[in-house]
Amino acid sequence: MLIFVLQTIWLYIKELAGKDLDMVVVAKFLLYFAPKLIPLVLPLTILLASIMVFGSFAENYEFAAMKSTGISLQRAMKGLSIFIVALGITTFFFSNNVIPWAEYNSYNLRKNIAKLKPAMVIAKGQFNEVGSEYNIKVADKSGDRGQFLKEVLIHKKVGNKSGNFTTIYAKNGELKGEEESDILQLILFDGYFYDDTPPKNFKSRLKKPMTKSHFQKYTINVDLTNLNKIDLEQKDISDKYNMLNIKDLSYTIDTLRIDQDKNVKELASNLYNRSNFQHLNKGVTGARENTYTGNILDLYNNKNRVVLIDLATNTFKSTQQVIKNREESMKAKSIWLNKHIIALHEKLALGFACIILFFVGAPLGALIRKGGIGLPMVVAILLFLTYHFIGIFAKNSAKDGSLNPIFASWFSTLIMLPLGIYLTKRATEDRGLFEFDHIIDPIKKLLKIKKKEVETAKTKLPEAVREIIEETQEVPHETLVLVEDYKAIRKRHEDYKVYAKFAFIFYIIGAVLLPLYFILKNNKLEEIAEVCLHLSIISFFVYFIYFIASTIKQLSIYKLIKTKSVSKNPILLTLGLVLYPLNHYLRRNKINEDLSVSLK
Repeated sequence: MLIFVLQTIWLYIKELAGKDLDMVVVAKFLLYFAPKLIPLVLPLTILLASIMVFGSFAENYEFAAMKSTGISLQRAMKGLSIFIVALGITTFFFSNNVIPWAEYNSYNLRKNIAKLKPAMVIAKGQFNEVGSEYNIKVADKSGDRGQFLKEVLIHKKVGNKSGNFTTIYAKNGELKGEEESDILQLILFDGYFYDDTPPKNFKSRLKKPMTKSHFQKYTINVDLTNLNKIDLEQKDISDKYNMLNIKDLSYTIDTLRIDQDKNVKELASNLYNRSNFQHLNKGVTGARENTYTGNILDLYNNKNRVVLIDLATNTFKSTQQVIKNREESMKAKSIWLNKHIIALHEKLALGFACIILFFVGAPLGALIRKGGIGLPMVVAILLFLTYHFIGIFAKNSAKDGSLNPIFASWFSTLIMLPLGIYLTKRATEDRGLFEFDHIIDPIKKLLKIKKKEVETAKTKLPEAVREIIEETQEVPHETLVLVEDYKAIRKRHEDYKVYAKFAFIFYIIGAVLLPLYFILKNNKLEEIAEVCLHLSIISFFVYFIYFIASTIKQLSIYKLIKTKSVSKNPILLTLGLVLYPLNHYLRRNKINEDLSVSLK
């Protein structure tokens, strides 16, 4: 919590510095911001604490002592599991009640602090609103109080008109003002004054007049009387989605959806009315129904054709402009609706995330068998960053509708759920986190790395055939042919399995990288997204090659079976391999020749 509070101070240091705030206001600022850090702090805390505690148990052989007395891992986790579930429920009520209250107070406090002594917060390289009339941007500041300015650019507002019609530029400037004075004096040197404020007279406005003048020295006095009389306890903004609980969010979401449907219907009605479809056939009566299949313009003379085409073009352009304007407006409203849906489901997902991360951290601590603050801290931070950034990317994609907002709120939690199940299962079975045999053996099979063995026809035969061969000390030629065919089929089948595994692996890689490309692209990470797209295309290409290779190998197996007249049934194949050498044994020892012929 201390780390995130310090990060918050540095994040908002510009808003706090130079405002002559007392410690009570600063303490309120931190108090209001602390609850909003809980969704970040609590999952990381649970993950780290569970890894540390269970890692310490495993490191000190406490689990071995528990198991020797019949206490399983599930029983050891039972008490903490109940506590974590209770904590998850408490977290839901906290996020539903306390966090909206903190968001409401912190937002209004920040808004009020921003109005205090704007003369002290003219930051270089960006526009700073000073009073209700001026937006000031400076390239650089110098002096012991930052009073000397370089390359000053000022936009002046004119009454209630929207737009910047008056622009002032100066090479240098200086701020003057007394500490107890409510007047800020800005002195500009060597600059230009531009004014293109539209006149009230319509005819004069059509001429688009503009005034330009040069000055050596220009003084602006800004009255700060009203600005410095700010009530920090004033709270007049309460409609942001982060300030609402589940009940208010549900009501607002329903209202926004109704409003969205209403806007769509209004747009449809507007476009229909602009088309004049409802007036086309009014007053037109026909004695009988006629069907005309030619070009409708052929019914009019050239003058009327030009009028019709001009009317249609203008109607199309105006309709297109209406759709474009409405599209921007409806897109903004859709983003606003998605933010409310995400805020609602985040309150529900936070409690579940705490429970799932506990079942990730506790088994993981038991598996890595390291307590303390070293390795558990590294592992916990890596897992939390994965969880956190997946959630950020998903929510950013959901705001513009690229991803379902409900799914985006739960996405990172759902990603951690299989990991928690897997780790809990391995810890319960008392298996290590990394068993290299399970990693190395599949790699050996995939790469066809095998121990060198002396494979003879004798070792590949069934037990009955080996006994016969040992007694006769001879392998019949026909049996060897069958054995070689059998070995060839087995060899091709092994190759088929290898190709099929590679095809499956590259298909999964391509299937994961392709949606990742869209997520990263929506989050303005075009370079990484392009890399993912290229890797996905390569993966699908390699998958296609291995798929073709596995199909060809499978067809070759069928072809070999057909040409060699070997049975497709492995039971019949084994029976043939047993009976054929038995027939040879009976015929060699002259035992029941009729039976020998039957066996053959």
